[in-house]
Amino acid sequence: MDASRLQSTIDWFTDGARSAPTPTQLLAQSCERLVDAGLPLWRVAAFVRTLHPDMLGRYFVWRPGAEVIVNAADFDIEESPEFKQSPLAIVRRSGKELRYRLDDPESRHFPFFDDVRNEGVTDYIVLPLLFTDGSIHLSSWATKHPDGFTDEQLDGLRRVGRPFARLAEIHALRRTATTLLDTYVGNRAGERILAGDIRRGHAETMQAAIWLSDLRGFTPLSDRLPPEIVVDILNQYFDCQVPAIRKHGGEILKFMGDGLLAVFPIAKDGGNLGDVCSRVLLAAREARVNVDAMRYPSGEAVERFRFGVALHIGGILFGNIGGMSRLDFTCIGPAVNLAARLEKIAGKLNRTVVASAAFAGVLTDGWTDLGEFPIAGFSRPQRVFGLRDEVA
Repeated sequence: MDASRLQSTIDWFTDGARSAPTPTQLLAQSCERLVDAGLPLWRVAAFVRTLHPDMLGRYFVWRPGAEVIVNAADFDIEESPEFKQSPLAIVRRSGKELRYRLDDPESRHFPFFDDVRNEGVTDYIVLPLLFTDGSIHLSSWATKHPDGFTDEQLDGLRRVGRPFARLAEIHALRRTATTLLDTYVGNRAGERILAGDIRRGHAETMQAAIWLSDLRGFTPLSDRLPPEIVVDILNQYFDCQVPAIRKHGGEILKFMGDGLLAVFPIAKDGGNLGDVCSRVLLAAREARVNVDAMRYPSGEAVERFRFGVALHIGGILFGNIGGMSRLDFTCIGPAVNLAARLEKIAGKLNRTVVASAAFAGVLTDGWTDLGEFPIAGFSRPQRVFGLRDEVA
């Protein structure tokens, strides 16, 4: 092993591995540098837990000459027999390294080793990645060299593991920050906050298609069902809308009880107006089908659901609003107020999807004129349109 090249790699870690700004690049370049230093690596993996509502963490796998593979691990993995009977589980619990030569009879106790043994792996070591908060993450290093790892090479891996863990933690924290912002304020708002747009009053004007929906009969539903059931219903109800909205380019801004506010940004020159409105309408139709198909057992009965959504286009102010150090990244403006009023009219008319004249004027086919209605806070009545394929 080339000690000077190994030290150069450690120095590269200490300096922040600047040539590897992403986790996959960090793993790939780290392994390539170590191979150049004389470590006979065949398979290297890193397993990093994360703070995410849908997954436990991610794992990255490097092999020479191949792209780094990235997979997500769900919350059930730690209870699976495959994980419980793996060397990773032991290191995860103990925080101490574990090494096995694959010709050691003891290695036969781990079914995982059957697969890597078939690849020709001869030696395998799991090193804990110890983060500064005390959490234990994992890295595994395997070789196909007939003699396995030498003591010198194992010592080199241990020396590398410590600075590698620091960089892994930095990448994990960045991803956690992005995930939390995406989860709680949305992608567009999250990007702006991470870019430093965090001062109260910082806002931008933008044109957008506005989506405002709520669940019909939510108040009596909340009155007669236990709170935990209501929460479960709301989660399933929002699952009927959120994937459709995001699939068609929408940004979820806020959940307000049973209400949902989303926007679909329109280009400054308005060149994509027709495309945006078409995507909004597709999302509305998909959400309508999903909510109509939703069922929830309640005692001897089965709950069924309806919702209403108002669609409008207009200018909004999008940014930081709040009091002192407690801010919300949201949108305000007359266009949002009008969408909220139209949604209430949808309920009175027993309609699922309604649109303003501005929205329906972009997509002229498929609408029926429902008439003009006085709108609280607006000086003139507003014309409301409903989908022609709906039966009121």
